Amino acid sequence: MDFKLTTSAFNNDAIIPQRYTCSGADVSPPFEWQGAPEAAKGFALICEDSDAPGGTFHHWAIFDIPAGWQQLAEGIPRAETLAEGLRQAVNDFGKIGYGGPCPPKGHGTHHYHFQLLALDVANLGLAARVDCRQVASAVRAHILAAKEIVGIFSR
Repeated sequence: MDFKLTTSAFNNDAIIPQRYTCSGADVSPPFEWQGAPEAAKGFALICEDSDAPGGTFHHWAIFDIPAGWQQLAEGIPRAETLAEGLRQAVNDFGKIGYGGPCPPKGHGTHHYHFQLLALDVANLGLAARVDCRQVASAVRAHILAAKEIVGIFSR
């Protein structure tokens, strides 16, 4: 089976509903996956805006996701540590957890890359209060497979 990532919130390359943005409830979208490599010992999901005026803007990094998991529910609480050792990083808004799309008004359409990474480790061993960039750097040496969903949004 191929490694697949889906969300019921929006289609790939489609508009992210307001609910998942700073213009709405600003809750994290739900994700489901299947077909991860058998060697996967854990997962990480990272969201980046590749069109931000100052360069790539990191909206979310959730990591140390247990190997047996195949989904993330909508509205993950904004806490550093969650059930079963799941962790979240500090985003570029300076807050822990998900920070939804919030491009500058009139700045055109931005692309939000939600990347699910199957990893060869169960735990990245990162210190408390790491930021999304540190997570993105730490996962590089451990990626077995990656899948991505891109959403777009403008204000």
